[in-house]
Amino acid sequence: MKTRLIVALAGLTLCFGAQANDAASVHATNAWIRVLPGTLPAGGYVDFANDSDHTLKIVDTDSPAYGHAMLHRSSTDGGMGRMEMLKSVDLPAKSTTKFAPGGYHVMLMDAGKPVKAGDTVVVNFHLADGSVLPVNFVARPANANGPKD
Repeated sequence: MKTRLIVALAGLTLCFGAQANDAASVHATNAWIRVLPGTLPAGGYVDFANDSDHTLKIVDTDSPAYGHAMLHRSSTDGGMGRMEMLKSVDLPAKSTTKFAPGGYHVMLMDAGKPVKAGDTVVVNFHLADGSVLPVNFVARPANANGPKD
């Protein structure tokens, strides 16, 4: 009886251990934040490459540098711009999902201290399996259009 219990627990441990690291299959590049003047929110942009064979899901985000970090998407409908807060963002298998101006982004609000161009800020992306992907973002000025311009 004890042997069966040990084998069953070991099997469960392997199952949960294998699933609890989706973040290892995601690679983030070109991470940057557009810093706006004063206390205006900043937008975070990044490219996520999902190397796994299945769709992964970002379900939350946070940053030690900001009081609030939220998943958002900007869009245009009938010539009118709109922004919506998202509960999650899917990262399709074997593809790259871009967080870019005019689309997906992280809305960063209530900076703990002023963030200025050149600073590095960590943003944590929480995946549906419970794993966390920390990403270093470089702060860029308000007129920036990308991570290096």
